Amino acid sequence: MAASDVAVGIIFLSQTVVGALGNSSLLLHYLVLYFTGCRVRHTDLILQHLIVANLLTLLCKGVPHTMASFSLEFSLGDVACKLLFYVHRVSRCVSIGSTCLLSIFQAITISPRDSRWAELKVKAPRYIGSSIFLSYILYMLINIIILMHVTGKWNNTTIIILKDFGYCSSVRHDTITDSLHAALLTFPDALCVGLMLWASSSMMLILHRHKRRMQHVLKYSSPRSSPESRATKTILLLVSTFVSLYTLSCISQLCLAVIDNPNLFLLNMAAILSGCFPAISPLLLISRDSNASRFCFSCI
Repeated sequence: MAASDVAVGIIFLSQTVVGALGNSSLLLHYLVLYFTGCRVRHTDLILQHLIVANLLTLLCKGVPHTMASFSLEFSLGDVACKLLFYVHRVSRCVSIGSTCLLSIFQAITISPRDSRWAELKVKAPRYIGSSIFLSYILYMLINIIILMHVTGKWNNTTIIILKDFGYCSSVRHDTITDSLHAALLTFPDALCVGLMLWASSSMMLILHRHKRRMQHVLKYSSPRSSPESRATKTILLLVSTFVSLYTLSCISQLCLAVIDNPNLFLLNMAAILSGCFPAISPLLLISRDSNASRFCFSCI
């Protein structure tokens, strides 16, 4: 086993363990709040789905890559490969959609009462559950294409040309077909990123106007920020981290889609970038919530 393989395996293992512990502890925190009857915010439902999606993303990508990096022998059949790639892709998309929904909902929540979003401030909480449900259905339908192309590593009885991903394979088409498939899978993600940037810009503008309006009042009152302001800053931090990491991950995923035989470095880099946000996001949420941080560190 080469030293580079060991280093990559340690990175995958660390990323998976840290992310799994963070997401599991945070999810347990929200479940305890729910079952003990504590009052929860409307955004907590979105965060719970984001956490579950991040956890599945890490497990579906991190565990097999860690085993492959340490040269541990394991065999995935055709059905297992299809299911693994499908669940990973749907979870990754739900993570993107949940972050997008979170930023849009918060932008509506902190909008002024005299804005054009005033009516939505009352109605928005009622549509959170249905929006999440529709996102699941949409992403499950879009990613059916994954089931048609992924196959087991050694299942080459009917497929002649395969693209090797280490522990699974996929059908290798011509560049135009692969580019069209990549565009189909990337379009919803790009749309969500665009909506996130719009919502984040709106929140920054609203916070800036509010700060200017309250400058005189703050001279004679406590400088402590409001819960809405702290929640907005947390979401802005989460969205900015996501957009930065997603841009890098998207570039690597597009390279995998159009390159016939991607080398091991590109495969590992794409997998590491894909797992960065699911591993980092719970740490950001825990660091910004004192109650969650105390609970999660006690669990760990």
